[in-house]
Amino acid sequence: MSDTQQLAAPAHVCEIQSNRAVNRALVPDRLSRRPSASATAECQHLLLHRNVMMPSGLKTQLVHMLLLIVFVASSLCLEVVAHSSHTSNWAVLVATSKYWYNYRHIANTLSFYRTVKRLGIPDSNIILMLAEDIACNSRNAYPSQVFNDESHKLDLYGSIVEVDYRGYGVTVENFIRVLTGRHDPAVPRNQRMLSDRGSNVLVYISGHGGNEFMKFQDTQELMAQDVADAIQQMYEKGRYRELLLVVETCQAATLYSKIRSPNVIAMASSLKGESSYSYLTDTDVGLSLIDRFTWQTLDFFEKVDIHSNMTLADLFSIYRYEVMDSHFHYDVSNYNKPLGQVPITSFFGSVSRVQQTPELRSTVGNATCIRDCAPEAATVAAAASTQDITSNMATGTAPRAAVKAGSRAGHAPTTAAGVAVGPVRSELGGVVDSGVYIGLVVLMFVVGLASTLKR
Repeated sequence: MSDTQQLAAPAHVCEIQSNRAVNRALVPDRLSRRPSASATAECQHLLLHRNVMMPSGLKTQLVHMLLLIVFVASSLCLEVVAHSSHTSNWAVLVATSKYWYNYRHIANTLSFYRTVKRLGIPDSNIILMLAEDIACNSRNAYPSQVFNDESHKLDLYGSIVEVDYRGYGVTVENFIRVLTGRHDPAVPRNQRMLSDRGSNVLVYISGHGGNEFMKFQDTQELMAQDVADAIQQMYEKGRYRELLLVVETCQAATLYSKIRSPNVIAMASSLKGESSYSYLTDTDVGLSLIDRFTWQTLDFFEKVDIHSNMTLADLFSIYRYEVMDSHFHYDVSNYNKPLGQVPITSFFGSVSRVQQTPELRSTVGNATCIRDCAPEAATVAAAASTQDITSNMATGTAPRAAVKAGSRAGHAPTTAAGVAVGPVRSELGGVVDSGVYIGLVVLMFVVGLASTLKR
C-alpha cells in the first residue's frame, strides 16, 4: 500500500485501529499492517469527536463520589470560615491562696470578675475559683462583704457572685481540667468551660508564686510547664481562638516562659527576681485589700465601657514602676497581630448583636403578642414594656447600657421581668450563611457536571 493510500485511510480503518488500541487482548490482529504516523494522527482526530460511551454503573459511582466531595468540601468551608471569626468570650478567674491574711488575692480576683461582667461576659461564660471564702470568714468585720478600697463603697461580693470552685475544690488538677476540658462525666455544666475555636479566652491568676511556679492552697504548685502543656492541649483540641493570660504574683513573668502555642498573649505584674506588692491597708479590716498591679489595672478599666475603642496597647502602656515597685512585662512572641489593633473588649468583654424575633415582641412603651402567645405571657410582656430591652448584665438594674452578651447556650438575654428579647445573633450567623452559599454554589456545579455525564 502506498503512502498516499495510507494517508487517505477511511473512518472505518480508524474504528478498527481504536478497537485494537483499547481491546488489544480481545481483538488481536497480527496480520494487519501498522498504519503510519499520519494515519494514526488522523484516527485520533476523529476519535476526539466521537461520543465515548461510559458504563451506567461507573457513571452512578462517579456521581455519588462527586456528591460526597461536595458535602465534605462545604462542611470544611463552613468550619474554616466560622472558626476564623470571634464568636464568644470566656474568662477563667482564679485566686489560689488560702487563709484570711491573703484577703487581697480574693479581692483581686473578685475585682476582675466584676470588671468582665460589667463589660458583658455573663456568668455562664465565667469560671470563678476562690480558694478562701473571705466573705464568710469569722474574722471579717463586714460579714458577706469584700472590698478593694478603704472607702468601702463597692462591695465586690454582694448578691450576684457565682463561685464555681471554692475552698479545697481549687486545685491544680481542677484548674488544668477546666482549661483542657478533660472532666469526669459527673462534673456539672457550670464548672466546665465550653469554649471552641471561635472563643477568646481570658485567664487570670492571683496568689503566691516564685520562679516558674504558682502555689495553690499553700500545699500544691502549678509549674510553668504545666501551664504550657495545658494551653497546648487547648490549641490542639480547638478550645480557643486567642488567649490572654494575666498573672499577678511574685516573679510572675516566669510562669508563661514555656508557652509556645500560637495566638497567646501573656502579661505579668513582675519579672524574675521581683516581688509583687500590695497597695492598700485597711485599718478596719486589718489587712491589705488589693495588689498594686490589679489596682492600676482597675483604675484603667473604670474608664472603659463596652463601646470603648481602647486597645491592649493602651492597657499595657499604663503600668509604672513608680506605682508597682516591680516591672510590668508582657509577651507577644506567640501572637502575630499588632496590639494596637486588638480591642480591650476582645478579652475583657463580650459584644454580640441582638435580633428580636416575632415570637415575642417587647419594646419600650409597647408590648404585643402573636396569636399563639399565652395570655400570661402577654401579661408578662406588658409588665416588661416599661423597661428598656437593653440592660446592663453586670448590675441587673436595666440602665441604658446595652446588653451585648449571650448565654452559654446562645439564648436571648432577659429583662428584669424575665422577658426574652430575642436570640443573640453573633458573628457566627453571618459566616454560617456564607458557608451555606458556598455549599450551594458547589452543589449546583456538581449537579450540572452530573447532568452532562448522563447525556
